Amino acid sequence: MNVLLDEVSVPPEQFSPAPRYLSVALTNACELRCAYCYAPKHAAVLERERVLAWAVELDAAGCLGVGFGGGEPTAYRGFAQLCSDIAQSTSMAVTFTTHGHRLTPELVESLRGAVHFVRLSVDGVGATYERLRGRPFAAVVQSAGLLGTLAPFGINAVINADTVSELDDLAEFADKVGASELLLLPEQPTAETPGISGADSQRLVEWAAIARTKVRLAISRTGLEAALPTTEVIPGERPLDAHMHIDATGILRPHAYAPTGVSVGSLIMEAAQALREAA
Repeated sequence: MNVLLDEVSVPPEQFSPAPRYLSVALTNACELRCAYCYAPKHAAVLERERVLAWAVELDAAGCLGVGFGGGEPTAYRGFAQLCSDIAQSTSMAVTFTTHGHRLTPELVESLRGAVHFVRLSVDGVGATYERLRGRPFAAVVQSAGLLGTLAPFGINAVINADTVSELDDLAEFADKVGASELLLLPEQPTAETPGISGADSQRLVEWAAIARTKVRLAISRTGLEAALPTTEVIPGERPLDAHMHIDATGILRPHAYAPTGVSVGSLIMEAAQALREAA
């Protein structure tokens, strides 16, 4: 649990030097071929010992959590062991985002006690999901059931022309499977797709303004901040104080969509400082 005591004013020079949260693309590997996926498609994977060393360093510098993605993190060799090592070696929260189709009772059991939150990617429901992701919707329902036995979990949904009309259905699905949050991800431009249109962005904004969902709604910081209510930043905190991202080649970036970054050597905090200076 992270507790913010906003009655106490802390000078920025006393902030922890590490970002509060680090997302890590362990691998670019993924068997799904979603047309709107922004993850790089070239082969790349991070070494487990390197990731563990970074986690220990970040923990000592005040980082609160690390989240694994990709690609598909459950395709990463030794994924459960890595999560366990970080949970035992640091005080950070360990999370990951998954499409769910590699989850098995055995894998979930091996992650028990080492993972504190999970995000399950579900773009659309029923036939829409099956058309976009090429997998049976029943399988992702089963995955949600497995995650419910592991840790609190949320649903991620890319919002675009295919899914914006199913926002009510997505919220109902998230509630039905016991998710604690529905995270909306407006589709970002890639080499293959232009991203969410202005008209569909407006539909999303209008829906969020009147939605009465049973699950908590959240939205990624992807351009709609002026139109939707978002969490206030901590006074004096810059974006890079809150979040950084490492891709599967070892490049530290401001976020997963950023086109450039800083190569991480043996010390991740040196790269973090270089990234701040370049911003």
